Amino acid sequence: MNTEGFETGLGPTSHSYISQRLRLHYVDWGNAQAPPLILLHGGRDHCRNWDWVAQALRRDWHVIAPDLRGHGDSGYAPSGDYSMSAYVYDLAQLIHQQGLAPVRIVAHSLGGNIALRYAGLYPESVTRLVAIEGMGASPEMQARRAKSTAAKRMRRWIEDGRALAARQPRRYASIDEALARMQAENTHLTPAQARYLTVHGVSQNEDGTYSWKFDNYVRTMAPVDLSQEDVQALWAAIACPTLLVYGKESWASNPLDDGRIAHFANARVVSFERAGHWVHHDRLDGFLDEVRAFL
Repeated sequence: MNTEGFETGLGPTSHSYISQRLRLHYVDWGNAQAPPLILLHGGRDHCRNWDWVAQALRRDWHVIAPDLRGHGDSGYAPSGDYSMSAYVYDLAQLIHQQGLAPVRIVAHSLGGNIALRYAGLYPESVTRLVAIEGMGASPEMQARRAKSTAAKRMRRWIEDGRALAARQPRRYASIDEALARMQAENTHLTPAQARYLTVHGVSQNEDGTYSWKFDNYVRTMAPVDLSQEDVQALWAAIACPTLLVYGKESWASNPLDDGRIAHFANARVVSFERAGHWVHHDRLDGFLDEVRAFL
């Protein structure tokens, strides 16, 4: 698989849609007569992280990759609302407004969490679902979080919000300086991959420096969410075949090991050697083989 770049003229087109008064961005890879396929990125990422996957699948699918609210070229939520319910609403609006259902979804991390919940809410609207490390916090982490009271979580959220309000986005003197941060985050990336992701992940400030595109407020966790029992009920309601993808060198908890696979009616787990959290980058060719066969 070529990870150096793309042939001239083969890139996607940019579009936008409205959700909760926010203008949200997505890219469309063409082939509109083919079945729709949504690629949904993770936290503090952007839609162009899917470009290698999209280029490989665009001949068979109508590939659409949105930027989550507060990410990439999508609008920032004025209220700082980056709750899971808001993200799920945005995905529901994209699918509804563009008439994409029934749709296939491939999603990573935060995007996987969103997609799994959407598929449980609207099982008739999703025909295949791939979630790369998208089940959220492990049962152990959830148990630790449950020991904190709602009041403590709310106070922490308020304090975190105040701290973020005072925090200016980090400025990098050059693309190469931002690139070094990208490479430190994922050591599996090739130099070409890391540079490509960096170029699409930053915007240039007026003084010539560069900052990551995502809103700093996405760093804080909403103090209120569905209970784990409710989330598990959504997983159980998913009707379509589901592929749960994990990297063996990742920090994420594998549902085969922690028991969460039991909440799915029709799911399979596949794990990749020599891969961390970004399996679709770390083992691109193997990932594509698995996804093509599954879709």
